[in-house]
Amino acid sequence: MTLEFTLNRSAPGTTGTDCVVVGAFSDGSLSPAAQALDGEGRLAALVARGDLSGATGRSQIVHDLPGVSAPRVLVIGLGEKAKFGVAQYLKAVADAVRALRTGPAKSALFTLSELDVKDRDAAWNIRQAVIAADHAAYRYTTTLGAKNKKRSETGLAAFAVQGDDETALAQGKAIAAGVKFARELGNLPPNICNPAYVAQQAQEFAARFDRAEAEILDEAQMEQLGMGALLAVARGSANRPRLVVLKWNNGGDASPYVLVGKGITFDTGGVNLKTQGGIEEMKFDMCGAAGVLGTFVAAVGMQLPINLVVIVPAVENAIDGNSYRPSDVITSMAGKTIEVGNTDAEGRLILCDALTYAERFKPQALIDVATLTGACMVALGRYASGLMSKHDDLSAELLEAGEHVFDRAWRLPLWDEYQTLLESNFADVYNIGGRWGGAITAGCFLSRFTEGQRWAHLDIAGSASGDGKMGMATGRPVGLLSQWLLDRASGAAAG
Repeated sequence: MTLEFTLNRSAPGTTGTDCVVVGAFSDGSLSPAAQALDGEGRLAALVARGDLSGATGRSQIVHDLPGVSAPRVLVIGLGEKAKFGVAQYLKAVADAVRALRTGPAKSALFTLSELDVKDRDAAWNIRQAVIAADHAAYRYTTTLGAKNKKRSETGLAAFAVQGDDETALAQGKAIAAGVKFARELGNLPPNICNPAYVAQQAQEFAARFDRAEAEILDEAQMEQLGMGALLAVARGSANRPRLVVLKWNNGGDASPYVLVGKGITFDTGGVNLKTQGGIEEMKFDMCGAAGVLGTFVAAVGMQLPINLVVIVPAVENAIDGNSYRPSDVITSMAGKTIEVGNTDAEGRLILCDALTYAERFKPQALIDVATLTGACMVALGRYASGLMSKHDDLSAELLEAGEHVFDRAWRLPLWDEYQTLLESNFADVYNIGGRWGGAITAGCFLSRFTEGQRWAHLDIAGSASGDGKMGMATGRPVGLLSQWLLDRASGAAAG
């Protein structure tokens, strides 16, 4: 389902829409728009006798409210007024869309943007209403049969947000488009979304904009560059690798921000075949790539006055007689030799060459994003992305951006003591660090290829997708990275 987003500046009671969305708190009090619509006290009476609940997660449609042009008023439960904040607001947006997306209402006016959300302004309310609504409306249909696809043609189509900030609306639509782009790539099956497909999608997007450009490096070009680590991972697959480079040139002579995303389009584990379960979810192992590509879509959509480079090593980790092996020693683009301890620790091998390649752009900041380790999921679950960096200022920027939009990260240590776990007798570095601190030792490995760079690593193994066969790509951390870039652009403009 695709929603069309607009702003509404007129009184909700007189607006020509199929449904007006208002709110009620658990103490029985109504949102300002609900009070304005309730001239005859019907909503208050329904709340008083228990027919309408303000509890979180509750919603109910009231029909034909006197004096209201819309035939329906949807009342969303907002929970305790004292606890209403970012999480509760975003949930209310999603609850509204879920309540309406399969019903007869084709259009809705969302008035909860008028509520006070702690430490957020009106622009944030509008921007995040669009992003959260679009996320809740998303339905994957690409590989469904014709009969199932038709289900997406019914329900809510137009979503108006109460307010008057056109810039915030446009930013929300751009970020929502980036999230959707990332989710669609992540959800596609690996027989469609292979390295060549990822490259094609990047090229097609960049071709639509004058200041965007795409460069795709093939195997021969990567061989010339000495990308021995990336190419080792690619050896076992019939789907040959690509290095995708996207550039957004809208910041004059300023150094670019560079994002690198792990693009393992399917991960068998290689010779260390995944036998412990979960292999069926390994199409999501390119969600780091999807996330940085989605962030590029958002940045271009917002026309941010920055220079941005996105690099995606797109590779399939498969297995055949040519696959790389445990105990192999491979040479990275940086000239460092790597002993392979486990072929299922492949993400860091494609990233290290991509990070070395990124140095040529002399980035202001370099961030890699990867579904890198199950250890990060053990540590943080699915709510937080793992953040590692030796740069406190960059870490603070990313953490703040994530908190601002509720796409949160948590910082893990990157102390030098952990580096000893990567020692090898046969190469400069071992590609695994043993049983303990796996997310951290993966970050330590990458840090060896980012010396001299203002660099951070986001491990999104837990946050990028849901569990089990019904799990879907979330689009994270497009929200965090888009906000971070928005903050950087605002700072540059203020400077």
